[in-house]
Amino acid sequence: MGTAMETVQVVLDRKLLAATDRAARKLKRNRSALVREALREHLQKLETRGKEERDRAGYARQPENLKDAKFWQAEAAWPED
Repeated sequence: MGTAMETVQVVLDRKLLAATDRAARKLKRNRSALVREALREHLQKLETRGKEERDRAGYARQPENLKDAKFWQAEAAWPED
């Protein structure tokens, strides 16, 4: 069974609406499918950005010590061919 859908109203300026419709035609999709995909991708980017910011903040609070960094760099080295 498919995912339940809700109908929402979104206000777009004419240029954005026209660009959306052009992209949907080019991709042979309907406008709603295009907007859903774009929104999913944007939300995923926001989630990734939030995780990256959290990680940067964590490293800023407790930077790596040189001994640990050298150990993991050696472990991450590509094997010789």
